[in-house]
Amino acid sequence: MNLPQPCADALAQSARLVELIRDEMTASGGWLSFARYMALALYAPGLGYYSGGAKKFGPGGDFITAPELTPLFGQALAAQVEQIMRASAAQVIEAGAGTGLLAADLLLELEARGCLPERYDILELSGELRQRQFDTLAQKVPHLASRVRWLESLPERFSGALVANEVLDVMPVHLVAARADGLFERGVALGDDGALCWADRPASGQVLAAAQALALPQPAKGEYVTEICLAARAWVAEWARRLHSGALLLIDYGYPREEYYLPSRSSGTLLCYYRHRAHGDPFFWPGLNDITSFVDFTAVAEAAFDAGLEVYGYTSQAQFLFNCGVLACLGRRGPQESADYIRAARAVQRLTAPQEMGELFKVLAVGRGLTQPLLGFVRGDRLHTL
Repeated sequence: MNLPQPCADALAQSARLVELIRDEMTASGGWLSFARYMALALYAPGLGYYSGGAKKFGPGGDFITAPELTPLFGQALAAQVEQIMRASAAQVIEAGAGTGLLAADLLLELEARGCLPERYDILELSGELRQRQFDTLAQKVPHLASRVRWLESLPERFSGALVANEVLDVMPVHLVAARADGLFERGVALGDDGALCWADRPASGQVLAAAQALALPQPAKGEYVTEICLAARAWVAEWARRLHSGALLLIDYGYPREEYYLPSRSSGTLLCYYRHRAHGDPFFWPGLNDITSFVDFTAVAEAAFDAGLEVYGYTSQAQFLFNCGVLACLGRRGPQESADYIRAARAVQRLTAPQEMGELFKVLAVGRGLTQPLLGFVRGDRLHTL
């Protein structure tokens, strides 16, 4: 692959992670599920992609998220967060807060709306990202930074708004290969040369049950490979146990089930990102690449419903942002001929255009105890597609 060469320190970190993976693989009989491999590659303490020190977000990192593009994303989202807080409690939790820019943008806009949360909690696994978030908030919103705290784990009880932007796509997934002779789980082993390689074994347990429930295409020749994210289902169910009133706003790229498991999508949705280049080899420089898969929003909504939550809405990111007033936020940027307005308008186009992020990204809201329709879904709700 034609990718920029990492520095020597980064390569050494990746090599240490590979040794850790090999050691765990040996202890497990020579095979790891891909979900376990992905968890180590992304989150192994001090070595994984999100727990190491490499820059991940923005032009100098590996990818750009919506808050990196423009504060208008957070300003529009604040309208929905405000409605949820006023109907439940003045608290916000952000899961996986990236650089902290979304937290800063939300706090500033909620302050302008006269609806500051009493607390803005951040649930973040990465110590390096926690420090970056702290620095961002100290720079952008020093007068509000005292409202922010970092959580070590999920709270026992919570009311308010939970925001998770691009969190579900990096939860570890199991890989399943459907062939004429049955269902197999695709995991990781060591090849004859000692390198990481794919290795299949008959699917069993929860993975087999989930795959059978999906009735995956089983081609007469070849195979149909896809992902099943048991972690996302468990995560949402755990929030359901703790949420007293309020809503979870889940923003990510993905599909409803009928689109996710189309026969034509026979190689799945797994992707890796390195320096703004996408590729399909998760064994290439482990710990230095992001590993993601698209979200099965039907599975997430079902997990929430089965755990006792209501499903309040599901729509495209574009429709959600329009419903929340992103164009009104843009209109506050000054004269339309100004450079600031033009830059902001281009960013909004990237967030909302169908060929950019507008259609690829979806927003799902689930929760408990809210009686009014949520603002972000008043037009263009697609709940019927889940």
